[in-house]
Amino acid sequence: MSLDNEKILFQMPIALRWRDLDAFNHVNNSNFLTYLEEARIRWFDSLGEEWVTEKVAPLLAAVQMNYRQPIPYPSSVVVELFAERVGNTSVTLGHRIMSEDGAILYGDGHVVMVWIERASGRPTPLPDSVRRASEG
Repeated sequence: MSLDNEKILFQMPIALRWRDLDAFNHVNNSNFLTYLEEARIRWFDSLGEEWVTEKVAPLLAAVQMNYRQPIPYPSSVVVELFAERVGNTSVTLGHRIMSEDGAILYGDGHVVMVWIERASGRPTPLPDSVRRASEG
């Protein structure tokens, strides 16, 4: 389910866990963000190059999440990531959480990741690996 012809950077299937549910027997809204976090980290790791070091690290600067439909249990979902904007020190990653077959959109939105120098807390240029992968 590619919307607006964006290039999908990464897709990750997730099998839901019983512990992900809330009292209404569907996935708790906070777990949507956990799914996105896991997909981001796995995408960064898949780059095969440094994206975090002892000197620089990414910080989550903003999150925008649209909850479209509750995710029922049991089911499996797929998280998709795509680059919406690549800046000097940040990247905005769009995301979608969909049913395994892509027929149902459970949530979408974006996150802004800013790379900082750990010592000063000041923004620093994006790692080359993240820039190349985001622009590619």
